[in-house]
Amino acid sequence: MIRERLAEVIHREPDLIVCGEAEERHQALEAIRTAKPDLAIIDLTLKASHGLDLIKDLRTAQPDVAILVVSMHDDSVHAERVIRAGARGYITKQEATKSILLAIRTVLSGEIYLSEPTARRLASKVAGRIPAETAPAIDKLTDREMRVLELIGQGYSTRQIATTLRLGLPTIETYRARIKEKLELKDASELLQYAIRLRQAGGAR
Repeated sequence: MIRERLAEVIHREPDLIVCGEAEERHQALEAIRTAKPDLAIIDLTLKASHGLDLIKDLRTAQPDVAILVVSMHDDSVHAERVIRAGARGYITKQEATKSILLAIRTVLSGEIYLSEPTARRLASKVAGRIPAETAPAIDKLTDREMRVLELIGQGYSTRQIATTLRLGLPTIETYRARIKEKLELKDASELLQYAIRLRQAGGAR
């Protein structure tokens, strides 16, 4: 529904056109390869995959395509991760319909687009105004660890996470152990509770 709504908004503009749509990573890569768009608007939550993986794929396969992320996560942690991965903009679904055109044109002009609250927090972090010891513990997680944590919050078992990420069970157990250590969680129960709270909050807290 959100994708259809955004497409409607974009199609009303005389200088913009939606040249393709997709709901999962491989379909998106093929559509972008075929349509050769100037900009790809990507959701972090994809069918059977994750937006960060698609961003990294595009940076390798289609480096000239600008990337704008539309996400349910209203926080600077996800914004920083997608910018670091190669996206040029980050906008939440809550603000997308009213700000999407500004975001699109900003990114197409070669600039980076971030909402004001997100931009302020990232600027403060870069300027060193947020001391490392007071930064959210979740900042310590790698992209892969973050993905495992998100899947835990969605109710995936260790075996299901291994299947989804195409990794071995021991590797997932190692990720779980690292996440608990970095977030200072005592056991699997606390890990699950944290992951569920994170999902319910819609982002990092």
